[in-house]
Amino acid sequence: MNKYLSTSEVAKMLGISRVAVFKKIKSGQIKAKKVGRNFIIAEKDMLGLSSNFLTSQKKSEIDEAIDRTVKEYGETLKLLGQE
Repeated sequence: MNKYLSTSEVAKMLGISRVAVFKKIKSGQIKAKKVGRNFIIAEKDMLGLSSNFLTSQKKSEIDEAIDRTVKEYGETLKLLGQE
């Protein structure tokens, strides 16, 4: 059974406003179904979608976290990779 998300849930997942979600639905960037006055988005359609909407600031934060993790746990990660 398909699980559906509301526009509010999608906005929260993507870190954007509901208005931005509506604009992306209208432009075809997000596939959605209209149910009554509301839109719903299939959870399966969200897979991989969030990476398309990461802001450069979010990407930078992720890169910094990865660098910090590798710096602090590099040897441990290497050992784990050998198992």
